[in-house]
Amino acid sequence: MATPSDEMNTKLTWRRFEDGENQWDSYTDKIFNEDTSHKCPTYVHKTPPCQGSCPSGEDIRGWLAIVRQMEKPPVDMEWQEYAFRRSTTANPFPSMMGRVCPAPCQDGCNRNEVDDYVGINAVEQYIGDTALEKGYGFQPGPSTGKKVAVIGGGPAGLSAAYQLRLKGHAVTVYESLSDLGGMMRFGIPNYRIPRDKLAGEIKRIIDMGEIDVKLNTRVGKDVSVADVEASHDAVLWAVGCWTGRGLPVPGWENTPNCVSGVAFLKAFNEGRMQVTASKVVCVGGGDTSIDVVSVARRLGHIEAENPSERPELVVNDGFVSHDAAVTAARQGAEVTLTSLFPKSNMTAAEHEVNDALTEGVTILDEVMPTEVILGADGRATGLKIAQCKMEDGRPVPVEGTEQVLEADLIVSAIGQGGDMEGLEDSDNGRGLRKADKLYQVPDRPGHFVAGDIVRPHLLTTAIGQGSIAADTIDEYLKGRELKKRPKVDVHHFDLGAKLHEAGLDPEAFDPAKMGDMRGTNFGNWAVHNYEDRSFAEIIPHDELFLGHFPFHERNKRREEVPSADEVLGHFMERLIVLDEDKAIDEAKRCMSCGMCFECDNCVIFCPQDAVYRVKKDQATTGRYVATDYSRCIGCHICADVCPTGYIKMGLGE
Repeated sequence: MATPSDEMNTKLTWRRFEDGENQWDSYTDKIFNEDTSHKCPTYVHKTPPCQGSCPSGEDIRGWLAIVRQMEKPPVDMEWQEYAFRRSTTANPFPSMMGRVCPAPCQDGCNRNEVDDYVGINAVEQYIGDTALEKGYGFQPGPSTGKKVAVIGGGPAGLSAAYQLRLKGHAVTVYESLSDLGGMMRFGIPNYRIPRDKLAGEIKRIIDMGEIDVKLNTRVGKDVSVADVEASHDAVLWAVGCWTGRGLPVPGWENTPNCVSGVAFLKAFNEGRMQVTASKVVCVGGGDTSIDVVSVARRLGHIEAENPSERPELVVNDGFVSHDAAVTAARQGAEVTLTSLFPKSNMTAAEHEVNDALTEGVTILDEVMPTEVILGADGRATGLKIAQCKMEDGRPVPVEGTEQVLEADLIVSAIGQGGDMEGLEDSDNGRGLRKADKLYQVPDRPGHFVAGDIVRPHLLTTAIGQGSIAADTIDEYLKGRELKKRPKVDVHHFDLGAKLHEAGLDPEAFDPAKMGDMRGTNFGNWAVHNYEDRSFAEIIPHDELFLGHFPFHERNKRREEVPSADEVLGHFMERLIVLDEDKAIDEAKRCMSCGMCFECDNCVIFCPQDAVYRVKKDQATTGRYVATDYSRCIGCHICADVCPTGYIKMGLGE
């Protein structure tokens, strides 16, 4: 019989066989994995790959469980607030991260093996925006009397300040720029990060109290390092990377209209650059380069260029600003991005690359710059490029493929370094600072470091480093020996904390009174047949029963991406937040890898009625089912039908 058309149009969700296989599996082995060890089910908590790949270590599965209405909030707390509090244990910027994080969590999502990844960013944006609308705040921990200097008010510094206040330490933030936010404010354009949302998330941290902010203050210049040390118990360096690498080709050095991507974006985000050049060429391939070319398309240029209005003067001077009135006469700019790698391998997020193409940016991939072409006045008139191939990890031009791209402005977005003026003695020779695995500065007790100044990377990476550095500082201030971090170093669901929250703490255990209790599954003094491996193991998709999950189309956010004809002057926000119903529905697509989501499969399929639901007044998230050992025959069926891989066979030999 022919396959119905509606089935043909439905995406496959799970397959028992791979392409090319032609042998039947043994159904006996597949369905009934009996052995002779008398093993019973053990409920094993593991970390899902989304959390394992999150640079800031968020408990993603945890707050998705709250949004999907599976994990209930405490009495008198809205579920939105509960989700916000769970998400911000690791990262205080859910509204920002929901918009700009390139989401390695989604790349690692096990749901990709079924249909499509869970829209984690979309749900996080909903959580963050809702928290701002409802005015949720943070509460600091009890005061310790200790004071920490945080040098740099970007994502790493603010993340650390937030975590330190949760631990009760006072903080002074020294920021060399005119406002807090770092790259979130001065690097990423406003149509990707709305400034009102950013201001709200920063204010929420400052409102915790005992955070003294000193703007336009550069440590090492406006205030000495010695003075900072004398007035604080510890120092965290989170100064970021604000110097861009120039192109390593002839003609670049000292050419006025050759600028860095970091300086270009800073001039735009400070409001000083209102127009750009008529022909802009940017070399890169990462997120910074995409922001440069997208901004350039939006700004456009003015026809009658006055030398004083040249964009490089605004970028390089730091004080010159365009008159906003020039925008009245601006026209579209011709913008080209070149990359060493194919479009599919560019480090920028795929949707950002596609958006740039939609906006009219020309992308030339697998090419390399070879020379800046100079005019008689010493300004660049073009960039010579050539097709390239990789040899021993380095690009090599292909002879005979050279061409010249005309350019009025050339932007290098190939890397960043730190500005070490006044701090030369701490330079590691590469414009960065040394740090060990606990983010301590070697051979300098009481000094710590986090963020791009360690290694330029993602905003969420800097936030995660700030959190770990805060933990290290806390241990240092308490005089404790610093211990090795766990193998899976992220925020995890804590069953003990959940039981305490629900008033279900285990009773005290008295060995003298209890006697020999081996083999029992009763008694309120323990959490039975449960094992927490979340600090050591990430659960892969092949430990899940994927056949449980039907096709469920992803709830996509609406995007305001202008066409090439519409992009000039278009600064509206790109990503439109999901409404409540769609956020909940998207969270329900989470497969809860490594944690029970109360599907009842194990209870329904157990032939011995050995697996049972825990009584309602004793149940909570992670403690929904238990096993009667006296009934269990070790048939493994419960483990086979567990969609999340939460059930393993153990408690045997």
